[in-house]
Amino acid sequence: MKLITAIIKPFKLDDVREALSEIGVAGITVTEVKGFGRQQGHTELYRGAEYVVDFLPKVKIEAAVGTDLVDKAIEAITKAANTGKIGDGKIFVTQLEQAIRIRTNETGPAAL
Repeated sequence: MKLITAIIKPFKLDDVREALSEIGVAGITVTEVKGFGRQQGHTELYRGAEYVVDFLPKVKIEAAVGTDLVDKAIEAITKAANTGKIGDGKIFVTQLEQAIRIRTNETGPAAL
């Protein structure tokens, strides 16, 4: 089992959700986050004054998947979230040691 964490642009969330659903990912967790990478924020004009926005709004998606779905999930997220511009995001894959479904006490891949 693996935990896939993707940081993407907020307007790409629906596309990524649909792409993951199509390949059989049962559920995701979505969190609104702020951050910056290479783009280092940007300058905005508000009431005539310039100010720097250091942290840009992003969406963090987490999905626990079986090892057999990892490559498909990465490909689905990459295709759905890609705009070709800086700030498209990142995908992190980590080992998931244990998963437990609270309602039924199922463990391991059955809990996903």
